[in-house]
Amino acid sequence: MEKLTTLLQQSSLKSTPQRLAILKTIDKYGHICIEDIYNELKSTFPSMSLATIYKNINTLKDENILSEINIQNAKPKYEIKKHSHGHFICKNCGSIYDFELQNSCNPHLNEISKIEDSEVYLYGICKKCK
Repeated sequence: MEKLTTLLQQSSLKSTPQRLAILKTIDKYGHICIEDIYNELKSTFPSMSLATIYKNINTLKDENILSEINIQNAKPKYEIKKHSHGHFICKNCGSIYDFELQNSCNPHLNEISKIEDSEVYLYGICKKCK
């Protein structure tokens, strides 16, 4: 929880109980859509609306605390921003797995430019579904 509070403080956002609960839920699941966050939190915060979650997600994205994962034919999912990585998405069950991106994959990229951000999505069938 301290790590999440620090993330908010570094971006000058208030550490409200709702905002911390949203981040804690995202941290717990790794990749989660807004509706699932709402379903997870509605018993703890019965007065929190879906609109409040959308507003907080957008604020956290704007502050570079969250990343949005856009999945083909599905609702976007969110994760706490971390080092550059790719996503493997199972076409059967929809599970998302992070994988490391290596600069050594294409050594010419370092010669061309400085990479500041990337979105890499690989689709296939995960080991559980195989």
